[in-house]
Amino acid sequence: MRVERVVPDLTVTDLRSAVAEHSAVLGLRVLMDHGWIVTLGDEEGHQLSLITRDASAPVNPDVSVFVDDVTAAFARAEAAGLEIVHPLTDEPWGVTRFFYRDSDGRVINVGMHTDRE
Repeated sequence: MRVERVVPDLTVTDLRSAVAEHSAVLGLRVLMDHGWIVTLGDEEGHQLSLITRDASAPVNPDVSVFVDDVTAAFARAEAAGLEIVHPLTDEPWGVTRFFYRDSDGRVINVGMHTDRE
């Protein structure tokens, strides 16, 4: 299993304002907008996600880690005895993912693109 991308996830109360603020200051543009999460980025691959409330999980993640084999990552999380907060799920927006909670209480979203929109 290989990590392909790591994206911080900031929980925000006003998505539109947060997008405007971070775009203005950081010069990032909208790469993805699902209405509840917006990912900003640049041409070099730097990304930042802003999220109000996750569409299918019980909690918002603190960070998203995209891998080339999410099933292997899930097996590793289970073998490590970590709390699985959101089960391995094929999401309707083309990502297979799961969430685990680390020992400091942070929620990590681990996923891979399974269908390009």
